[in-house]
Amino acid sequence: MSLPPLPLSTPAVLLYAIATAAVLVYLPFLVVAYGRLQAGYDMAQPRALFDKLPAYAQRATWAHENAFESFVLFAAAALMAYVTGQQSALAGWAAIAYIVARLLYPTFYILNVPIGRSLMFLAGSLSITTLIGLSLLTVK
Repeated sequence: MSLPPLPLSTPAVLLYAIATAAVLVYLPFLVVAYGRLQAGYDMAQPRALFDKLPAYAQRATWAHENAFESFVLFAAAALMAYVTGQQSALAGWAAIAYIVARLLYPTFYILNVPIGRSLMFLAGSLSITTLIGLSLLTVK
């Protein structure tokens, strides 16, 4: 069974995926900002507000923090694939799968659906592992 063709070249998909993943880091923060408004944001003590946030906004904060951690690994993996000249559809689809997983991850986290969140974390991690593996197989 072969993968469907990519909408763009693999290198373009990798670079667009990095840019998209960077934007997705901040998606959960929009929910955090809304929760801060509800809790009465204090600019003098922004971190002290965490315990006063509604539960969904606390989960959004954790999703936002996790997005930074995941982005670092994904950016490195996608750049490895880019630099090693990956042309395979598998590399492109792995990058796309990461973006989909990282879009759904905070959604499940904020809505408090642990199994969905865990599955999206797994999917994102497998995407990163695939990109790293393909890159290492290319290097001689």
